[in-house]
Amino acid sequence: MTMKLGTVISGAVIGVASAAMMLAASTAAQSQEFNLRMQTHYAAETVSGKLAQGFIDNVEKMSGGRVKIEMFWSSAVVATVEGFDAAAQGIIDGEMHGGAYQTGKNPAFQFVGDPMGGYDDPYQLYSFFYYGGGQEAANALYEQYNMHLVGWWTGGQEAMSSSKPLRGPADLKDWKFRSPPGLETEIFAEMGASPIVMDFTEVFTALESGIIDGADASSLANNVGLGLYDIVKHATYPGFHSMPIDHVTFNLDVWNSFPDDIKAIFDTATQALALQTSMTIDIANEEAAAKLKADGVTLYDWSPEDRAAFRAGAQRAWDGWAEKTPEAKALVDAHRAFLRKTGKIE
Repeated sequence: MTMKLGTVISGAVIGVASAAMMLAASTAAQSQEFNLRMQTHYAAETVSGKLAQGFIDNVEKMSGGRVKIEMFWSSAVVATVEGFDAAAQGIIDGEMHGGAYQTGKNPAFQFVGDPMGGYDDPYQLYSFFYYGGGQEAANALYEQYNMHLVGWWTGGQEAMSSSKPLRGPADLKDWKFRSPPGLETEIFAEMGASPIVMDFTEVFTALESGIIDGADASSLANNVGLGLYDIVKHATYPGFHSMPIDHVTFNLDVWNSFPDDIKAIFDTATQALALQTSMTIDIANEEAAAKLKADGVTLYDWSPEDRAAFRAGAQRAWDGWAEKTPEAKALVDAHRAFLRKTGKIE
């Protein structure tokens, strides 16, 4: 077969032109700049606020300045519980609150906000998210609300504070404690405790007067800062019952507008934030534990058998929540598949 010289040259010119156009398009995408507005409930000067600022710094550095983030601290634009909807509606571009604030929207958010009784530490939780199908299962929920979940960051298990010993599940019987509403009250009630939902500002008076025996407040280090162990002298540590999760999210349309390299930068920065948060809180808790022991506070590290008993009780409560919506069932199923795979449940 013989081709004319003009045809060959014409084809070559078209090929070069096409390559040039593709290169120009790629260069344009890589030079595109993004000025983003985000909100978090943390104040800039808190430990978590400083960690969030580190996330911002990492994104801006890794993007070579192509991404600029204006963070609204202390829920300055809308109330914390409204941050998710504000991002979904385009009032802001993204938010760093937590999924648990959205359980009123869909009970499934409980299992992206605090899958109580599921995991022992943040690293198991992150393993589920990145290697156990968690990211896909969570985004199946988030994207229904025009949002994209980039990732999670958590300080780890909270500690129970008590005026009485908490050596194991048997000590939960008739134990009166301040509890947040929802799944936690169901789990502890099923195990024989007497959870009382009250405003956090009432905890100190209730402990001092004996209205309650203990409280679920925060991490061990935060509880020290709150002054709880000036009143009570018993605590669970390392914790086992509750690991609240903060998240990094974006409006879905905004997320889809990012080129792949920007998406990768946000993913990498979120993983760094997760690890740095967990390590920072780990250190603070260990320092607090050493000081509390020296001050005469007794810390209870539940045995693997006792933790398994609590997890079994939590699973029974999960059953009821899985029936609330199809999305809740899908997330419960995803968690359970991973927990079975890793030998945490049968």
